[in-house]
Amino acid sequence: MLKEVLIVEGKSDVAAVKCAVEADCITTGGFHFTRRTLQNIAAAYERRGIIILTDPDSAGENIRKYLTRRFPNAKHAYIPRDEATANDDVGVEQASPESIRKALSKVRTLELEPRAEFTAAEMVALKLAGNPDSSTLRDKLGAILGIGYGNVKTFVRRLNSYGVTRDEFTAALKNILSEVDLHVQD
Repeated sequence: MLKEVLIVEGKSDVAAVKCAVEADCITTGGFHFTRRTLQNIAAAYERRGIIILTDPDSAGENIRKYLTRRFPNAKHAYIPRDEATANDDVGVEQASPESIRKALSKVRTLELEPRAEFTAAEMVALKLAGNPDSSTLRDKLGAILGIGYGNVKTFVRRLNSYGVTRDEFTAALKNILSEVDLHVQD
């Protein structure tokens, strides 16, 4: 049983989570939170902690941002978009139990004082921005690091805010680039 309470978007997400792990869940019901839902999330946040596990789409990202502002010490888990897509639908409910467990094994917490370790210019130099395959590379890298997919600005913010170390980043990038027969320049 997870100590923290998982925050998901809907009842189908709860069903998918229950197939993967034993955990208590609270559903947001989409972006229109009721007062009661916010009270329940606040109580879970104070008593046990929460892990935000929203869909890897724009609506899920908006819910995550809103909850992060209200609950800054919440933990975050990301399921890669390709692992949460089935039947022309994207969501936690489409993810396999293994994908959910993998996302929960890579939970991250936002740092109150984000670092300035990574920059957008560095992403360009590493071909993670400004190239035809950049989006795919960031998606794969985000999956390995457990920070999800994002455009360059979001990706850099997550790298710096979730405490990703230079060693973690370099190892993950080398792993991805070796898969696509590119070489990391040290």
